[in-house]
Amino acid sequence: MTTPLDDQAIQDQLVNYPGWERDGNSLKRTYKAETYLGGLAMATAIGTVCDGLDHHPDLAIGWKRVDVRFTTHDAGSKITGKDFEAVARVEALGLEAKRG
Repeated sequence: MTTPLDDQAIQDQLVNYPGWERDGNSLKRTYKAETYLGGLAMATAIGTVCDGLDHHPDLAIGWKRVDVRFTTHDAGSKITGKDFEAVARVEALGLEAKRG
């Protein structure tokens, strides 16, 4: 079982990922796209990278927008290092993002 991070460890990690925020027991970010199809492509890229980690985000695709949310289910749906590893991989994609 993966060990959940404490509040301080989560805050310490979040400073490395501007635009990502804590929402209860998950990490979330909203990406905006120029077109609906651009959002679909974003979601596909995110899903592909995360599948390689065997750590899958909840993705909500809307009109020119993709909401990404991570939590670790095998840690009781808490935030773990696995979530931050996935966030780092998503950030490495260099996607255009705006909070919204």
